[in-house]
This record gives sequence, structure tokens and C-alpha cells, in this order.
Amino acid sequence: MSTFIAKKDEIERNWVLVDAKDKVLGRLAADVASILRGKTKPTYTPHTDVGDFVVIINAEKVILTGRKMEQKTYYRHSGYMGGLKSRTARQLMEKNPEEIIRHAVKGMLPKNSLGRSMFKKLKVYAGETHPHEAQKPKEINL
Repeated sequence: MSTFIAKKDEIERNWVLVDAKDKVLGRLAADVASILRGKTKPTYTPHTDVGDFVVIINAEKVILTGRKMEQKTYYRHSGYMGGLKSRTARQLMEKNPEEIIRHAVKGMLPKNSLGRSMFKKLKVYAGETHPHEAQKPKEINL
């Protein structure tokens, strides 16, 4: 018996809807990264992007445990000398709550072109509504 390898033409992509309300950030991100990679499918192939599209709603209602809201810091750099900017999780949550989830999920994906193509299948929205009703995403409970 030979090892199954998923071909690009044979991959079937589904749409999954995840509600982030009252979910812990790290656990949510780990489960979403697993779906994006395709590890929840029997056709999983490590070197091929076989994952599903994931739509996350209610990003503003995600939970960080402990004192991470005040202590966790997100950094970015402009590329110029002295251009390091930092924000706490609370500041980022007030300004752009989707970015916290994107940052956490991106850190759990492969750091190569395969991971970048997987990351493009993630759609995050702060509120209840999303523009992907036509794809008929299947709601799952993580």
C-alpha cells in the first residue's frame, strides 16, 4: 500500500465559521491553525495546502487570561532607526481587535510560502456579521 498524497486538483475546500465569543485566544488560535493546515481532514498532506477557509466572528469578545491585557506587548518596526512601536493587548483590542487573532494564528502556521498561502484563507471580523454568507460556512464549536 502506498502513502496517500493529496494533489492540487483533488483538494476540496470547505468554509468554516467560528464564533470567538468567550474563547481563550491561544486555544482558539491553535484550533484555527489546525483547520487552516488541514490537519482535521483525513487527506492531510504536510507539504500541500489542503486546509479549509475559516471565518472568525466576534473577535472583539475574545478572552486573554491572567493579566495579559495590560502586560502582553505587540511590537512593530517602521524600518527606520528608532522606529520601534509597541502597544499593549488592551490598546490593540480597542483599535483593531481582528489583528490580535491574526497575529496569534500566523505564529502557529509554517514560516514559509506554504504558511503564507494558508494564512490567506483566514477571515476575521470584529462583529457578528460577515460578507461570506454566499459560501454557506458551516458553524463549528471549538
